[in-house]
Amino acid sequence: MGRDPDFERVLAEHRPMLMRIVASHEADPERRRDLLQDILLALWRALPGYRGDGELRAFLARVAHNRCVSHVARAVAEPATAALHDQLAQAADGIEAAERQQRQERLLAAVRRLPLGLRQPVVLTLEGFGPKDIADILGLNPNTVSIRLTRAKAALRSALMGEPSDERE
Repeated sequence: MGRDPDFERVLAEHRPMLMRIVASHEADPERRRDLLQDILLALWRALPGYRGDGELRAFLARVAHNRCVSHVARAVAEPATAALHDQLAQAADGIEAAERQQRQERLLAAVRRLPLGLRQPVVLTLEGFGPKDIADILGLNPNTVSIRLTRAKAALRSALMGEPSDERE
């Protein structure tokens, strides 16, 4: 079976976004690779059905998020396992880079702890989508998206400041 040049082009252009979406839903590197492969297969199957009646980037994000939702649902049903900490500080980067990476990891961990209904709009916002696009991708009302973003910001602020949050959605 040969390579599809159109699919390869789409991947080359949008792989970073897809990888960030995956990273926001899965912490384990091995499971992230599996989830990305699952998304790529779903995209390969779905792209022929793309009619161009919306932004391709939004179509790809919708497929990726749907796969991530399924992944999270399966993960919740599995028994909990201890997380392996394989992240080592790189001395060559210096203290500033290590602190920046630590802040990014804290933010990503806080995003992963958000309930799925709050996590999705946050991830799409970080990818540069506006509330209307997010509403279209997730099949929600734009007001609902704005409310979820407000709740998610409050939950993230609390998580990053060490305050308890009572957001559940």
